[in-house]
Amino acid sequence: MKQHKKALIVWLAAVAALLIGALAVGEQPRAEGIRQTMRDAVLHNVNRIGFLGGKTVNPGFISAIVVTGVLLAAAALLRIFVIPRFKLQPGRLQLLLEQAVGMFDNMAKSASPHRCGFLGAYIFAAGAYIFFGTLFELLGLQAVTAEGRAITLPAPLSDVNAAIALGTLSYFVIVSGAVAGNGVKGIGKALKEFSLPISMSFRLFGALLSGLLVTELVYYFVALSFVLPVAVGVMFTLLHALIQAYVLTMLTSMYYGEVSERAEQAKK
Repeated sequence: MKQHKKALIVWLAAVAALLIGALAVGEQPRAEGIRQTMRDAVLHNVNRIGFLGGKTVNPGFISAIVVTGVLLAAAALLRIFVIPRFKLQPGRLQLLLEQAVGMFDNMAKSASPHRCGFLGAYIFAAGAYIFFGTLFELLGLQAVTAEGRAITLPAPLSDVNAAIALGTLSYFVIVSGAVAGNGVKGIGKALKEFSLPISMSFRLFGALLSGLLVTELVYYFVALSFVLPVAVGVMFTLLHALIQAYVLTMLTSMYYGEVSERAEQAKK
């Protein structure tokens, strides 16, 4: 008990020293103002990164490549090395994976009991991408812009293009369920929800961008840039990752189940 108290006292003293130092140093000149920082987080017209022979792209595009590559590599390693050992030495990782797969599988079965195989696989992949893609910003990986400025790579889905791509892909999955369940007639049933890809895309984009902007605001002021962003950033990022992964997968499975259900034919 005494050791815990000593550790707490040391930690509080370190925090107090950092805060005093921050207040003593004061604000330092920034390369760009907070208004430009927040504007560029949405439009990406300044801090762009050179890619493939000098072509500049949004930082979110680089983040998407990194996250996709890491997830594919992790899936391959699990398939080759880890999963074959589950039968011999089952452990906590197996239980965690089974719970994750079972949660999305149950979501797909409850929303579309008549056609849930592909739906369960898709919402699991989409939920995993949203969750780990959102947590990616916690790593703080650095990149150099075309102007020679160092920036932190954001979450892939904080770029509106990535959010629109995922929302549109989810809508195409819903349309495919309508066609698989009701044939060509199902297309008209799915097209009634023409605003669905827009609403899913911008809901996802707005939620993730808000977390990014809140973190940028906290870091912008030196007096607040110690200790507080660690707690606020981690909590906000985890909350966004969980909520947005659940919301998009839930909406996709719900609409998929509605449009893929076979229409009852009137009895003659």
